[in-house]
Amino acid sequence: MNISIFGLGYVGCVSLGCLAKNGHNIIGVDLNENKVNLINSGKPTIVEKDIDELINEQFLAGKIRATLSTEEAILNSDLSIIAVGTPSTNTGHLNLEYIFKLSTDIAQVLIKKNSFHVIAIRSTVLPGTCAKVAEMIESISKKKNNIDFAVASNPEFLREGTAVYDYYNPPFTLIGSENPQAIDCLKNVYENINSEIMVAPVKVAEILKYVNNTFHALKVSFVNEVSNICKSVGIDSNKVMDIFIKDTQLNISPYYLKPGFAYGGSCLPKDLKALKTLAHDNYLDTPVINSIDESNGVQINRALDLITNFGKKKIGFLGLSFKAETDDLRNSPSVIVIETLLGKGFNISIFDQKVSYSKLTGRNKEFIDNHIPHLSKLLVDSLDKLIDESEIIVISNKDKQYIEILKGIEDKVIVDLTNLHQYFGSKQNYFGFNW
Repeated sequence: MNISIFGLGYVGCVSLGCLAKNGHNIIGVDLNENKVNLINSGKPTIVEKDIDELINEQFLAGKIRATLSTEEAILNSDLSIIAVGTPSTNTGHLNLEYIFKLSTDIAQVLIKKNSFHVIAIRSTVLPGTCAKVAEMIESISKKKNNIDFAVASNPEFLREGTAVYDYYNPPFTLIGSENPQAIDCLKNVYENINSEIMVAPVKVAEILKYVNNTFHALKVSFVNEVSNICKSVGIDSNKVMDIFIKDTQLNISPYYLKPGFAYGGSCLPKDLKALKTLAHDNYLDTPVINSIDESNGVQINRALDLITNFGKKKIGFLGLSFKAETDDLRNSPSVIVIETLLGKGFNISIFDQKVSYSKLTGRNKEFIDNHIPHLSKLLVDSLDKLIDESEIIVISNKDKQYIEILKGIEDKVIVDLTNLHQYFGSKQNYFGFNW
């Protein structure tokens, strides 16, 4: 099938490579000329496990290309996947500016097209967005919704750091549509994906990602509060949670239910905020959901207390991104901790092989510039140098290379925010966060 993908960020770039590998011909579209040029030279637009080889392979096979032109993409595809950003506004609502601007552009091109066109919104959007997009396209193009075109919801379930694997192995593939032609089209696209394909009403599909991510955010905060209590009374929180997650009959996922640090990234904070705002707009009281972000902030403050209570000034951080195997710094709790420590006069150095200041772009760069404007001066390219020059070493994401080198370190304080207790628990200079 000929498919166009609008937005070449994390979701768009991964979808580009994976769909091409499944035999489809893909045109990527983005307003950022640099991203278009990267794809057209066989390079990915993101840092992500396995993506470099995948994009280069499919580029050499002639299955992918990119353009700045909406018209070129629409006229040369039967299905358009929308994967543009939907950032939070200051009020907690979603900024759907990119979605609606793109809808206008697509509508103007559809005037020139006679064949049926499917538009699948993969971006995370609030309920009613697909209907609004369809209404806009219908008004501008004078084409009939569900006759000349159809708009479907098709949320993604990708985790940064394992996105390529997750693309082929999602918990399920969800299609939100009542249009048989659109449903058949998307079923055909995902026939080689290792998951059940589920069809639901559009609004069900639109809200599900928010429900999922709000629950994931809740799980992280819940287990951290339990772990804090356990540590305060001398109970091994790892053993507590290992037993707790044995109950898999009531839809409990073990992935998030481990003692750990604060959540971060672009999805959980944004989607939690959106669901809270949705409840507020409908005059609903949701005290548990409303308290999740506050609880997450408590974890960040506890980490600061743990680090500062040692009374040492030279602190080295192993990892800056919110998660290993990615360069995404947005809402990374480590960034907030470092920003606060810098403000208190601590000397900070950072080692993260996945983060290169010169390669940061878009909101990722904007976020770090707002919090740590002189990041480039703090990054070091030698793990040995960071260890030698630090009094406290903070492990802030799970990169395997940290484990072996730190096993032999006895003269530094090791603060672990990622739960590597099984490797360091017997060391006298090791301090777990809430285990």
